[in-house]
Amino acid sequence: MSEPPRLDGWALVLGASSGFGAATARYLAACGMDIVGVHFDRRNTLPAAEAVARDVEACGRTARFFNVNAGDPRMRARVLDAVGGELHGGDPPLRVLMHSIAFGTTVPYVGSEGAAGVTAKQMDMTLDLMSHTLVYWSQDLAGRGLLRRGSRIFAMTSAGTTTIWPAYGPVGAAKASLEQHVRQLAVELGPRGIAANAIRAGVTDTQALRKIPGHEAMLTQARRMNPGQRLTQPEDVARAIAVLSLDGAAWITGNVIGVDGGENLVM
Repeated sequence: MSEPPRLDGWALVLGASSGFGAATARYLAACGMDIVGVHFDRRNTLPAAEAVARDVEACGRTARFFNVNAGDPRMRARVLDAVGGELHGGDPPLRVLMHSIAFGTTVPYVGSEGAAGVTAKQMDMTLDLMSHTLVYWSQDLAGRGLLRRGSRIFAMTSAGTTTIWPAYGPVGAAKASLEQHVRQLAVELGPRGIAANAIRAGVTDTQALRKIPGHEAMLTQARRMNPGQRLTQPEDVARAIAVLSLDGAAWITGNVIGVDGGENLVM
């Protein structure tokens, strides 16, 4: 495998304790970046976040990890107050903002056979955490002067924006909203030299996927249909984000970029 590209500065990863966020935090550290990790874990899953932080430090980089609800404005301010001084030393202060929050409701819209459909509270929570938080973190980072020319914004989306999977409706709606937020941010922040892209990973065997009803069938279909003859791995996404963070990729913005080995072409 080729050597990781060389990058410097800071990355802020929302959802840093598992899946795509954890893999990207580790890989960007291997590329030479310091990591601010935001995650929301209970006692039984906290060791996973601690392991990511240790791996970042094992690369000789700084790991500043916060176990807070990324959707809480007070916690967002607390994190940025804590790290703002450190980030301001870089050029740009924050090179990468990655949104990889995977916490939403997976229930059908319409109930049947005694099971209730999605509630307004569940829908609002899913859209807020898995989509709107990207806007609020971007607002605050830009307002504090932490997103500047050369900064990159990445948000994890999925094929569920256009493909119907049972019980995936609220998350699919959040991902579709997230893609629109990325396009809007790309246009609004483009004059400042800040790029924003959504990353559409192929079906990946993560903790988040395993919470989706019927995930076994999704994994089986992806293994059978993917032209690369394997599932997408979180590290595939991490490597793509690193390449898109290089100086020469600054003109790539406002896109939904597939990192799936061509899977979405045949599924």
